[in-house]
Amino acid sequence: MKINYYNFDENESDIAESLLIIDNLKSQIDKKKSLQREHWSAIQEKLRIDWTYDSNAIEGSSLTRGETLFFLKEGLTVEGKPFKDFLDARNHAEAIDWLYEMIKDNRSISQGLIKEMNALLLSGVKYTPAINQSGQKVRKPANPGKYKILPNHVLQTDGTIYFYTDPIHVADEMETLCGWINENIVNRHPLVVASIAHYNMVRIHPFDDGNGRGARILMNLILIKKCYPVAIIKNENRRKYLTALNQADKGYIVPFIKLIADSLIDTENIIIEELKRLKDKT
Repeated sequence: MKINYYNFDENESDIAESLLIIDNLKSQIDKKKSLQREHWSAIQEKLRIDWTYDSNAIEGSSLTRGETLFFLKEGLTVEGKPFKDFLDARNHAEAIDWLYEMIKDNRSISQGLIKEMNALLLSGVKYTPAINQSGQKVRKPANPGKYKILPNHVLQTDGTIYFYTDPIHVADEMETLCGWINENIVNRHPLVVASIAHYNMVRIHPFDDGNGRGARILMNLILIKKCYPVAIIKNENRRKYLTALNQADKGYIVPFIKLIADSLIDTENIIIEELKRLKDKT
């Protein structure tokens, strides 16, 4: 039986303390933002670059942050780097832009919206990496925006094999997830809803590729809908991130929610520091 945590009690002491810190920093940002609206677009662009770099790096992209910035600003690739890494950077940045449009249109979270997001992330991708039943690395045709038709699994850091949701159950589980998000986003702390949604999209793994990046976009879509900053999981914390997901698979999600909370707190502190720096420059 795989765990979904839809009945998770957020009144856990460690998490409760983190939520108070998050809300306090959010209040500071809201106050500063109202006085420095001319600087907000620059901060949003910085977060767009950081989020694209870190999310793709977690998935194995070879681009540095500087190369990601140069490519997204100038449209020029760097010699010696795989073209797919640049394609992933472009697609992720465009998916972020699309996300803000979805929020402006006040669209509810649905399977259709999540499929659109995956189609953007995989735009132009012809093949996705996979491992066949013999354990060999293979390439299979990409199906952007379409649920998987073959089972998928992952070799975890502790050496065990984790099997994701069987294709026949994906649509039902994704419908349950979307319904749970739309019901709980109204009256529960968005960090908790975002974290549990993130975990479940990874647990289901509905697509052949783009699931990790998509789960992080879904998480931040929930946060932005409730007027919170994005939580950027740093590539330097990749091992902690994978370990926390592994712990959640085994029945303990608190470390994962705490990691997401710490990531949001880091983003909030970066925003406050940038607002101060930009104010001092003017």
